Amino acid sequence: MPSSPEVLATMRAAFLDAPQQIDIRDTPTPQPGPHEVLVRPTSVGLCGSDVHFWEHGRVGDLVVEQPLILGHEVAGVIAAVGEGVDPARIAERVAVDPQRPCRRCGYCLGGQYNLCRDVEFPSAPPVHGAFAEYIAVPADFAFALPDEMSDDEAALLEPLSVGIAAVRKAGVVPGSRVLVTGAGPIGILTAAAAAAFGATEVVVSDPLETRREVALAHGATAAIDPTAEQIPEEHFHALVDASGAPRAIDAGIRALRAGGTAVMVGMGSDRIDLDLFRVQSRELRIEGLFRYVDTWPVAIDLVSTGRISVADLVSAAVGLDDLNSAMRRNGDPDVMKIVVRIQPRDSRPLG
Repeated sequence: MPSSPEVLATMRAAFLDAPQQIDIRDTPTPQPGPHEVLVRPTSVGLCGSDVHFWEHGRVGDLVVEQPLILGHEVAGVIAAVGEGVDPARIAERVAVDPQRPCRRCGYCLGGQYNLCRDVEFPSAPPVHGAFAEYIAVPADFAFALPDEMSDDEAALLEPLSVGIAAVRKAGVVPGSRVLVTGAGPIGILTAAAAAAFGATEVVVSDPLETRREVALAHGATAAIDPTAEQIPEEHFHALVDASGAPRAIDAGIRALRAGGTAVMVGMGSDRIDLDLFRVQSRELRIEGLFRYVDTWPVAIDLVSTGRISVADLVSAAVGLDDLNSAMRRNGDPDVMKIVVRIQPRDSRPLG
């Protein structure tokens, strides 16, 4: 296995041992298999799902039953390559699409590898994630980065990919009018993606003034406080809900014009009341969204050319040792995105 001199035989990793309990300890460095690369993460975004696992030990039916390494918003450097991968890729800076589909099922062969029933996803139990000094990933899901893109920006390509997938599914084209409910990182980046895809009106709804201000700086043409203002009804071609809040979803559906499309991105209540008569009589389409397909090349282009700005969304940068406190800060109103910067250390070379 070709590797660079700094590859370690053991690595430090942040293990979630129990709800609200992360311990940093040594563990064997993973080996890249055929057609894989070993990435040394340099900047890893803290996702809301990571925080949910930390708080509750589960997300839906995904339960942490044994120590788990979280983190899946990955930028880093290729440190070693497995069989079938060009050794020239060692030292290449990359951003990682974290999905590991089977590549054989009908979903994969049909271009819907995000729906693969056997997909593995780092940080979703039992698959370890990237809050560690190394992670092995499929070589073709590690995307080379331009020199002008920082590691922190590259870590935010994963949440931006959710926004890109959402506006694609919503059918956003030049001239579209788009409503985004919820102005967390996903909502902000969805608004930015909608503007980049040509939407001429992008309205973001969120009760927090600080987040509405961020939305206006990232593609939104208007920002609404839903507790004080009414969202126009039957006006928008597309709704992307990034809140998961039943009231926001209901207001968003009422805001769609006939023939409009609603895309559900936010994770909130498992079940909500639905105005079925409105959906039927106006022929509305309601779409679910689960991750993304083939979004990294577009995301890299949008950020590297300056059409979407992500660097200013980073509210704080911490190290592995500060991960517990970062989890506690994630819900603060003034925190948009926290990144974990992982520094290598000296150890024995990997054999």
